[in-house]
Amino acid sequence: MENLNPAKMALAKWLKEGFLPLSLLPCIFLVVLTMLLLSHKSRKRRSNLPPGPPAIPIIGNLHQLGSMAHLSLQRLAAKYGPIIYLQLGQIPTVVASSARVAKEVLKTHDLALASQPQLFAAKHLFYNCTNVVFSPYGAYWRHIRKICILELLSAKRVQSYSCVREEEVARLVCRIAESSPGMKTRLKDTFRRFDKLFDQILNEHVSSSKKEEYSKDLVDVLLEIQKNGSDEMPLTTDNIKAIILDMFAAGTDTTFITLDWAMTELVMNPLVMEKAQNEVRGIMGERRVVLESDLPQLQYIKAVIKEIFRYHPPVPVLVPRESMEDVIIDGYKIPAKTRVFVNVWAIGRDQESWEDSKTFRPERFIGSDIDFRGQDFELIPFGAGRRGCPAITFGTAVVELALAQLLHSFDWELPPGITAEDLDLTEVFGISMHRRENLYVIAKPHFP
Repeated sequence: MENLNPAKMALAKWLKEGFLPLSLLPCIFLVVLTMLLLSHKSRKRRSNLPPGPPAIPIIGNLHQLGSMAHLSLQRLAAKYGPIIYLQLGQIPTVVASSARVAKEVLKTHDLALASQPQLFAAKHLFYNCTNVVFSPYGAYWRHIRKICILELLSAKRVQSYSCVREEEVARLVCRIAESSPGMKTRLKDTFRRFDKLFDQILNEHVSSSKKEEYSKDLVDVLLEIQKNGSDEMPLTTDNIKAIILDMFAAGTDTTFITLDWAMTELVMNPLVMEKAQNEVRGIMGERRVVLESDLPQLQYIKAVIKEIFRYHPPVPVLVPRESMEDVIIDGYKIPAKTRVFVNVWAIGRDQESWEDSKTFRPERFIGSDIDFRGQDFELIPFGAGRRGCPAITFGTAVVELALAQLLHSFDWELPPGITAEDLDLTEVFGISMHRRENLYVIAKPHFP
């Protein structure tokens, strides 16, 4: 028995090292063949897609975005071109980073790319994506967008609210005059608090439903439509809350961000601030309150705001669209169900579109026909096409009026010992782009 042990051991070793691997060779061959076929199919499929970095299994290119996605996407565009393809997890994604490609996305193929993907966060924060921004393209989205434009955002409606905006800007000036310099609040309300607030607003409007026609606001109109609307397109209470959230939260945040970046750039560029103040004070004379009727004369302040939209767009990457069918963009095939992003931040700093693109210079817009209303794709802070922001007129009126009044009412300067070079301009990436650090400035009341 002892003599058999070495033989058994040798046989076992042969079976382990020789026979078993040989038995696995057909399986290994099949696996390798499958991988080669999949690789060939993938290369064939990729050959029709825009260029982009190689993806790794499971996470795709997510690891390449980092915490500042708009900067990472700009760097990838510099390497691969103005249209790139990424695999974000299992989601095929295309990113446009030039005015030329953005025009194809937002104008040429506007209808094919008019839908929005159902984002996880949007479902939970915006009442299951029933708001204007995130609702899928279709009859419901057209219905609620029409309501918003006709009842709140038409030129006539926007003009009718001018006295309200002027009152709010006056309150802003009073708060600055009465408080410590540099105090700034941020939007911290959670969905639960918003929902509670909206319940209170709706209840107040229901209890005071007998209003004169001229005094009705958007909430009154929405409640009336809910009560008397078509059964084919019912408007639920959550739908109404989602629309209010669009108008209230999104508009408030982007307006604040624009004013924050404007004041930051102006204190860093005192000659620009002086020029803007001289313009508004020259027009106002001894009057203390800027009226909306004064705004058409404030051409330099309008140029300052355009430069802020270019250099610090409040939404650095537009809310993604989703292709409803295969389309060809810049010569590349974009399959259906692909998410398409437009990097507005990168377009605003693209040297092919802008001379001295990294310099804050409002004078570039003096005498220029470039505007931000969706026709000039070098400057699209509000998007363009069917999914462009419907509140452009309303939002810009608020920003122009507030900035003009702040420049007219106060002289602004940095605290002693602080220079422009000391300011931290680091951005915090998100749906909207805040500054990481608060801006502390001294506001000295100006008396005409």
